[in-house]
Amino acid sequence: MSEVTVYSTQNCPYCRLAKAFLDRNNVPYRSVDVGVDRKAAKEMVELSGQYGVPVIVAGDEVIIGFDTDRLRALFTADIKTDIYDTIIVGAGPAGLTAALYCARKNLKTLMISPDIGGQALESWNIENYMGYRMITGDDLMAKFEEQLRELEIRIELDQVRSLLPTSGGFSIKTVSDLEYKGKTVILTQGKKPRKLGLPGEEKFLGRGLSVCATCDGPIFRDKVVGVIGGGNSALTTALEMSGIAKEVHIFVRSGIRADAVYTSQYAQKKNIITHTGYEVTGLVGEDRLSGVVITNRETGEKEDVTLDGLFTEIGWIPNTSFVEGLLILNDQKEVEIDIDCKTSAPGIFAAGDVTSVSGKQIIIACGEGAKAALSAFNYLMTQ
Repeated sequence: MSEVTVYSTQNCPYCRLAKAFLDRNNVPYRSVDVGVDRKAAKEMVELSGQYGVPVIVAGDEVIIGFDTDRLRALFTADIKTDIYDTIIVGAGPAGLTAALYCARKNLKTLMISPDIGGQALESWNIENYMGYRMITGDDLMAKFEEQLRELEIRIELDQVRSLLPTSGGFSIKTVSDLEYKGKTVILTQGKKPRKLGLPGEEKFLGRGLSVCATCDGPIFRDKVVGVIGGGNSALTTALEMSGIAKEVHIFVRSGIRADAVYTSQYAQKKNIITHTGYEVTGLVGEDRLSGVVITNRETGEKEDVTLDGLFTEIGWIPNTSFVEGLLILNDQKEVEIDIDCKTSAPGIFAAGDVTSVSGKQIIIACGEGAKAALSAFNYLMTQ
């Protein structure tokens, strides 16, 4: 096996997962922090063309991001198929709490998720979780993960492609072409970032365009970046980047709609420039993003803004495409559940932001995850 190098940043959850994957498969590697080592950052870009982490280099192979397909093909052997009491899809606050409660009930449990932490990883500062005056989403999820590592829970870093009923339970297939079977399923897969829908979006992703400031922010030190959005996520990203980048531009369609704790800090920042009433209508660049075209929503006047990087914070979409037609969803494509986290299909439960529960908060997701696990246990006891 050729030497493996992982280019990463300190707070990138996907970098941590890539390293955990290699550790679990006994693959030695060299870890390089490109958020600190500017020479290494330049080396990473030259090798991969990417301004996003992680980048994994193994001989002639260059793996962009936490690509489970390619990592499995290179570093893992076939996995034995077992039947689990419950399979938890997703590993955010709801999924991790559900896993803890399943373990306490001695259920044979499998978690399938492309990351550990889910949407909570995108939270720079959490000030409303009991027990902490303030903690980052990354640090809080790391504490959740640490607690789970002590339990008999199998975690597969993968993404679910399909869920189908079978005799005695359910069959789940993943994007890595693996199949798992469970007697019950708990859906906690949360939501994914909404796309801009602009030409070149896929081309520039990882090449100046990012949906994870936690991961990629340090790479843009002393550069000029933009943030699209006007809610809490957009403002917290802008605030954090204002301490890293030379200049931050916020593009807001109507106005800032964030909590006072963030707007008060935002008002004091001198290097944040706000473009109110503008919409990003074009992405500019050749091999990588070099700027955006913004359009005034009232006058239609267009303007070019030169940028080194752009972070999108324009909302989230439920990850429910693989259960459409199987479960009842609401008009937002969220899974409909009852008070006990039961879905419209017996044996399938759901919790967290993927559901119709109105409060999209970490502490609520944790409580719902516990309820879903207890409901799954009660279901198994009555079958």
